[in-house]
Amino acid sequence: MLSQTDPFEACMSCSNTGPTNSNVQYAETDIVQMGVVMIYNVDNYGAVGDGVHNDTPAIQAAIDACHENGGGCVTFSGGRTYRSGTLILRSYVELHLETGSCLKGSDNLEDFNLLGRQNAAPSQIDRPTYENCDYTGQPTLFFLYAKDCEYVSITGFGKIDGNEKIFYGTVSPWHIDGSFYPRVPLLFLEHVTHLTLTHVTLTGSAFWTTHMIGCEDVLIDGIRILNNLRLANCDGIDPDHCKNVRITNCHIESADDCIVFKNTAHSMQYGTCENILVDNCTLMSTSAAIKFGTESEAPFRNITVTNCCISHTNRGISMQLRDNGFIENVTFSNLNIDTRLFSKAHWWGEAEPIAITAVKRSDDKNVGHIRNVTFQNIHCTGENGILIYGDDSRNISDITFQDIDLHLVHRTDWPKNTHDLRPCQNNTILTDGMNAVYARNAERVHFTNWRLSVDDAMEKHMAKTYDIEKCTDFTINEA
Repeated sequence: MLSQTDPFEACMSCSNTGPTNSNVQYAETDIVQMGVVMIYNVDNYGAVGDGVHNDTPAIQAAIDACHENGGGCVTFSGGRTYRSGTLILRSYVELHLETGSCLKGSDNLEDFNLLGRQNAAPSQIDRPTYENCDYTGQPTLFFLYAKDCEYVSITGFGKIDGNEKIFYGTVSPWHIDGSFYPRVPLLFLEHVTHLTLTHVTLTGSAFWTTHMIGCEDVLIDGIRILNNLRLANCDGIDPDHCKNVRITNCHIESADDCIVFKNTAHSMQYGTCENILVDNCTLMSTSAAIKFGTESEAPFRNITVTNCCISHTNRGISMQLRDNGFIENVTFSNLNIDTRLFSKAHWWGEAEPIAITAVKRSDDKNVGHIRNVTFQNIHCTGENGILIYGDDSRNISDITFQDIDLHLVHRTDWPKNTHDLRPCQNNTILTDGMNAVYARNAERVHFTNWRLSVDDAMEKHMAKTYDIEKCTDFTINEA
């Protein structure tokens, strides 16, 4: 990664004056050598950076030149806003956004590329996007795109802005529908090996912010994702059929889900989603902070989430198995989870700090199993209890809760009498009332050193403390 200080600045300060439309100094050639790193500044390829001009051709020319010359770093000058449509990333190319720089999505949809997908124009919909649960994992339009690459990096303390407002449909105080579905993701990265995202701010995404399909050896460290908390489907980070992923030191604010592990049907050739670490992150969402699914056609396994703070969120952890895959060998530890209810009409979830559900998406779907999951040293505060719900096959088993605190508090005026199983067959909303623990069709579930407290204002909303039916070997041992 480039230094933000002396080496690069010293190299640039001794160069000759560049184009007349800039007060930034440039080298006499397009390429600056700094040790073994070749620097390609997009301004040298004709980028204007005034926030109005379409800089797509210039930026793409810099990326292509960097790739063709064996790799290096494509830089964006600080203090400038570069408008762009679809950009295709290449192997051995680092995009480096200097402090104060912004790469912003174009106002013109025609600047975004279908990438040869002739059968997939954006579809107008007559129903809210949160009900569209049939997404295959392949959008039709793209902003930053990479496929079949290696050693791709996006670094620096600048910003990438997806320009969400051009995609707005119906706007309400609690929710914004998209104008078509699926909308343009910020980063769409397929089959990239050795992928690095560090320090950048990603904002204004109209759809999934960082969608990675079939990627391996991924490092995401120190990034910020700042999205609109009312715009449906603008997930933060979506590892989809990905392996060997580290997500560390990130702050994410996102409607729908902050970090969501997926196995979409379209990309089964990439196999499992496994060997993933999420560590030291702060998360805020109007849906789920950490989610598995709902796209769950292949296995999820060997995943660890630790040392994270979840706040102002509609659902803390959600394991939503709806398809043929399974979830196993997952550990959650050292978490603070703070939940509250949002608009019940628009967002899945009922302020559960932890929700584990394995139910059929539809009549013609089977559903796999969830097993060998551990929750350890977790403090929960919010407006609902823990939900565990499997179908009649008892496909949830071997779940361990150790050293869990749950404090139920009244925060909103939304009703507190339901549990949410959506999306599923008949889009079921359970109306059995609020419980500290609500469980159906599970085996070998054990709570050890469990601590529960309920504010006076919440007592009237409680149906039962524990509502447990059709479960085998289910124990709750209080501290």
